[in-house]
Amino acid sequence: MVSAVGTTAAPSLEAAVRAVLAEVPDPELPMVSLVDLGLIGRVEAAPGRITVELLPTYIGCHAIEAMLGAIAARLAGMADEIDVEVSFREPWTSERITPDGRRRLRESGVAPPSHLGPQLLALVAPVACPYCGSRRTTLESAFGPTLCRTIRHCAACKQPFEAFKAV
Repeated sequence: MVSAVGTTAAPSLEAAVRAVLAEVPDPELPMVSLVDLGLIGRVEAAPGRITVELLPTYIGCHAIEAMLGAIAARLAGMADEIDVEVSFREPWTSERITPDGRRRLRESGVAPPSHLGPQLLALVAPVACPYCGSRRTTLESAFGPTLCRTIRHCAACKQPFEAFKAV
């Protein structure tokens, strides 16, 4: 970054913290960062202290402890005091997943949630297969490996796949 007088200014501590957080993978979907999944809320950074707000997908998410530990470990050394807080004040929704996060999910065989928002599973429009793009898919189980995913099957390429629920 160049200032008005032509000298190079160092990036802010908050920007540096956000850049580090963008490299912290989700423990269950390591192809996507916590930032790309929209799980990082407020970030406050001052010399000596960093506070990060984690927005889990569900209250009962069993990966919360792993995420807290990964964030604290990656920020270690950036400040004397690292505080990572779990918060439900601003609820996580699937709309928080970034376009890059959606692309990475799809490339890894996990269908990202639709942009239509939460819907009853029985009324959901067909989900595009992340392998072949066909919409000839069916819901096999509303309960996937985690609360935030379902199991689907593609009639075109015969592949089973996971799909993120729209929340």
